[in-house]
Amino acid sequence: MKRVLLSWSSGKDSAWALHCLRCRPDIELVGLLTTLNSEFQRVAMHGTRRSVLEAQALAAQLPLWIVPLPWPCSNEIYEQRMAEVCDRAVSEHVDAFAFGDLFLPDVRAYREKQLKPTGLEPLFPLWELPTTTLARDMIAGGLCSRVACVDTRQLPGSFAGREFDAALLRDLPPEVDPCGERGEFHTCVYDGPMFAAPLHLQAGEVVDRDGFMFADFQ
Repeated sequence: MKRVLLSWSSGKDSAWALHCLRCRPDIELVGLLTTLNSEFQRVAMHGTRRSVLEAQALAAQLPLWIVPLPWPCSNEIYEQRMAEVCDRAVSEHVDAFAFGDLFLPDVRAYREKQLKPTGLEPLFPLWELPTTTLARDMIAGGLCSRVACVDTRQLPGSFAGREFDAALLRDLPPEVDPCGERGEFHTCVYDGPMFAAPLHLQAGEVVDRDGFMFADFQ
């Protein structure tokens, strides 16, 4: 059994990666790792509240490894904190670090470069799956999520708060990736085959911060 730590964004791609890894008999998942903005107690980019993040980990029945990051956070500090987490993982006999990345080669190369000195194996269970098919498979497979963040430079802010479903996929502009892999949008997962029980999200206000529309769920 390969002991695997999964990078957890609180969104659909990491959740589906969790589901795929659990389908493999050679994998033992040991935890979900998330970077958290210490100033606001929210997941970076997605804006997911810490309370929702903790509920997700409870539903996934996995321990949560939180990496606190200052705001603002330099790349130097980020890499230092991640190196500390990798040291902990090695000390706890973790074999591999998994990511929900889909097709951006520069992101994958960066992760592989950072992990190489640690001896931890990088895993990409969703790598280069066609995103149109992947998005439909997630929905058909029972994954339920809502759009938590929209980059208004790439997608109208009105998509914030919407359910990630077939209707949303039909409404996306043709230049937008169906899984939002280029940062067009991010999601917050509340149910699916990776959870023992669904989360009951309550939708709050939608706010505009620096060109991003955030839907606040709690």
